[in-house]
Amino acid sequence: MKSMRGMSLVEMVITIVIISVALVASLRAFSTLVGRSSDSLIQSRSLDLAQLYFDEILSRRYDEDSGTNGVPAYAGGCRITDEGEGRGDYDDVDDYDAIANESPETVDTSLVADYSGFTVSISVECDDSIGVLAGGAKRIDISVRDPADKTSVFSVYKGNY
Repeated sequence: MKSMRGMSLVEMVITIVIISVALVASLRAFSTLVGRSSDSLIQSRSLDLAQLYFDEILSRRYDEDSGTNGVPAYAGGCRITDEGEGRGDYDDVDDYDAIANESPETVDTSLVADYSGFTVSISVECDDSIGVLAGGAKRIDISVRDPADKTSVFSVYKGNY
């Protein structure tokens, strides 16, 4: 007569314990990775949003008295002026210095879904530390606050040419 051999109760319990420990460890590692992937998505959106603003700002004139497309260049040194224009009438870089805690949805309604909870603040200052222009350049700093309440700061220079 042939005898059949199966797993004993002890062997089955040990197998279940080993599988449970391995499953818990892998789920912890997976949850850590998933949590970090959302951070990179938020950082990517912050960078994209800053680039949208930089594209808009850098397409404007260096100064109120600069010619179209920067020709002729503004003859004076660097200055920040406030002409009191509304958001739709900004025509030179320093007009953007007035933006504080702006929602991207106010600029373009197509941004509502992707950038809900983000706010943007812009600072424009004269800066001659880079040493390429005698009168200095304008440094534009864009601060993007994300829904997780983290702020990313991006900077670029606009020269008088």
